[in-house]
Amino acid sequence: MDTLAAGPAIAFSVSERAAMRIAEIVASQPGSTGPDAQALRVAVLAGGCSGFQYSFKLEPAADADDHVIPAGAARVIVDPVSLELLGGGQLDYSDALMGAHFTVRNPNATSSCGCGTSFSVD
Repeated sequence: MDTLAAGPAIAFSVSERAAMRIAEIVASQPGSTGPDAQALRVAVLAGGCSGFQYSFKLEPAADADDHVIPAGAARVIVDPVSLELLGGGQLDYSDALMGAHFTVRNPNATSSCGCGTSFSVD
C-alpha cells in the first residue's frame, strides 16, 4: 500500500512500512491523537557531505504552502522546494542490523554518501 501525493507533476510516496512506523512514533507522543496529531516533516536541506541532506522531524501542523501526504494513519509534510528535489521518490523505513531509520529512494539523486542521508543532484 503506497500512498501517492501532491499533484500530478511531482509525486512523492510513502511505503507501508514507513507509514506504520510514523504512526507508532506519533502515537507514542504525549497528547498526540486525533486530527491534531503530529506529522513527519521530510525536508531537503543544504549541507551534508554530498551537497544536500534529508531532514526528518515531527511537527504539529503544516504551513500553508506545504504538501500533506496521507500515509495510512499518519501524515507526511513536505515543503514545495523539497518536493521538487524528492519528486518521484519514496519514503521508506528500514530495520536492519545496521540500525533502524527512515530512508528516501530518490531518483533525482545522482550520487550519495555512504551514510545515505546526503546526496547531490546535477
